[in-house]
Amino acid sequence: MAFEGSIKVIVFKVADQFFGVEVGQVMSIERVTEITHIPQTVSFVKGIINLRGVVTPVIDLRERLGLPTQTYGSESRLIVVRNNGQDIALVVDAANDVMDIENAIIEPPPSVVGGVQAIYLHGVAKLKDRLLVLLNLNRILNIQELEQLQEITGV
Repeated sequence: MAFEGSIKVIVFKVADQFFGVEVGQVMSIERVTEITHIPQTVSFVKGIINLRGVVTPVIDLRERLGLPTQTYGSESRLIVVRNNGQDIALVVDAANDVMDIENAIIEPPPSVVGGVQAIYLHGVAKLKDRLLVLLNLNRILNIQELEQLQEITGV
């Protein structure tokens, strides 16, 4: 069933794949800064940053999605999103664009897209030149992981 209208998404790259999240969920896009490591956290939690006076956990989206890790480069960005009331910085390889996606071209995700499990996905948009995987930010972290991040940041 197709839906009328469109959504505005931030497009970013992780590995060789393009992803999108709704603009309304993105607080800001920042350059990668010094990350303070926190011991005894899950491997995809890289640590915390001080973002304009707010302690913000940093998650490596490559690692969270089960994709090969790499060192951060000059194009790497932190996409700061709000997930269940918690600000979280997602490390991505590059933030490319803002675009309007017609709801009619968004399909439910298959069980796996490029090695990424469907649980993390909202859908897949079929664009003229590529597929755009739309992330479901509410599924990127489970309840226990969110609670652990809240303990780390004191929120």
